Formats: sequence, structure tokens, C-alpha cells
Amino acid sequence: MLGYVLRRLLAAIPVLAIVAVLVFLMLRLTPGDPAAVIAGDNASSEQIAQVRSKLGLDQPLPAQFAIWIGNLATGNLGESFFFKKSIGELILGRIEPTLSLAAATMLIAVCLAIPLGVVAAYRHGSWLDRIVMGVSVLGFSVPVFVIGYLLIYIFAITLGWFPVQGYQPLSGGLGGYLHRLVLPSLTLSVVYIALIARMTRASVLEVLNEDYIRTARAKGQVERKILFRHALKNAAVPIVTVVGIGIALLIGGVVVTESVFAIPGLGRLTVDAVLARDYPTIQALILMFSGVYVLINLLIDLTYSLFDPRIRH
Repeated sequence: MLGYVLRRLLAAIPVLAIVAVLVFLMLRLTPGDPAAVIAGDNASSEQIAQVRSKLGLDQPLPAQFAIWIGNLATGNLGESFFFKKSIGELILGRIEPTLSLAAATMLIAVCLAIPLGVVAAYRHGSWLDRIVMGVSVLGFSVPVFVIGYLLIYIFAITLGWFPVQGYQPLSGGLGGYLHRLVLPSLTLSVVYIALIARMTRASVLEVLNEDYIRTARAKGQVERKILFRHALKNAAVPIVTVVGIGIALLIGGVVVTESVFAIPGLGRLTVDAVLARDYPTIQALILMFSGVYVLINLLIDLTYSLFDPRIRH
């Protein structure tokens, strides 16, 4: 197992290297000049040239790339053009809201979607199954920002149960921390509830037709035990895959949700960096997100072996 993990980690190095090259070139070759953004609308061409020289943007692309890779090799992510701070410091200051939102979203999605999917498969063809599948289709169809504004209008503006926007750190109190996470987490979890519920239903429905399920029923085992111990366990591999993909897709969902609810996380930082043409910050964030994606794929593969020992061999 350890050898397998090491091989996967080594295989991730060229993937991240290709991502680094592509991100660097895409940012440099797209229209727009961060020096002009930083200098301001009223800056002269001489002032813009001075800013460009100060940022090192007047150097050839190979030299800029070599400097960036050299800094990465020493653990230095560089300094933000726009925020005038260390990128590592920026990320550390913004990571708590994003991790909190992602964890709460997946917790809500998994706790609701898997039981709904199992029940829908067990009651296949019933009104309950149709309701679950109908809600799943609706969850796929409606954009995240529309759900966010709808929940804000109902629960924040009309009923006044939750704040409209903002985030409170955990250090400011558990109650306020959880209170401000409810609406963003529900907003982002809708699409993942739909995704996981549909996959759970399809996987469990397929397993329920297997011979060992009929054998368990013939032995007189309780239906709840058959569903959750035999059917769900054997249907877990595709469900784990979807949950892992959902965690990876959270990167895009977090950007939209944090913008809607004014949460100062990594998603909001990404938007601000893109608008300001902040090359070092964008490069560091995309590279970090790519590393997280690779790590999630590795964890998914390791989780497979827990449910199906044959995968280990």
C-alpha cells in the first residue's frame, strides 16, 4: 500500500508541472496588463513602464518562469501584485472560511443524499422515488447563485432568521460561526445532494437485484440491515467516486457562493486576483487547487480498497 501511495504521489509531479506551465503561459498571453491596473486609469505610459519594471514584467517569459519556479522550489509563493502581501499569508488568512464552507456543504450533502438515494432505490417506482428524482433534476438545473439569492430572500430578508451576508470566524464564537454558515452551505449543497442522491439510487438499485440480496431476504434478515449493511456497502465504490468528484468540484462552487454571500475565502480571493490581473496570486491558487484535486483522487483510490479488498491487488 505504501509503495502504491508513493507511486501515485510521484505521478502527480509531472501533472502539477504541466499545470504550472499552462497557467503561466495562459496568464501572460491573455490580453490585459497588471501594471496598468495597479498604476491606475490616469497613469502615464512612463509610470506604467516603471510599475512593469518593478514587478519584473519587462523581463522575457523564460526568465519570469525560471524566477517563479525557483521561488516555488524554496516554498516561496511570491508576493501579490495587488494586495502587497505574501501570497502564503493571504492564503492562510482566507483558508478557514473556504474549508468551513466546503466541510459543512459536504456534510449536509452526504447526510441527506445517501439516505434519500437508498430509500428511493428501495421504493423504486413509488411517489417517494419520483419526488426524490424530481428534486434531483431541479437541483441540477438551477444555478448556484439563483439558489443563493432565493434563500437570502426567504430566510434572511423575509423571515429574518439568518444574516444576509458575511462570515464570523470560529474564534468569534461557535454560535455565530454556525449561524452564518447555514445559508451558504445549504446553497452550495443543493447540487451535490442531487448528484449523490441520483448515483446512490442507481448503485443501490443495481445491487438490490443481486443474488446475495435475495439470499439475505430468504434468511429473514431485517430490510434495514439488508439495505445499509449489504446493499449500500457493495454499492459504495461509485458513491465514493461521486463524493470525491463533488469535493473537487467544490472549487468552482465556492467561488460563486463566496461572492454571493461576501465570504472572505479563497474563492473570493481568486475573483479579486483575476479582476486585478494579479499573476502570482492566480498562479499560486490554481496550482494549490490542482494539488488538492490530485490529493482527492489519491484518497478516493485508497478509500476504494476499504469497500472492495479486490482493488488492493
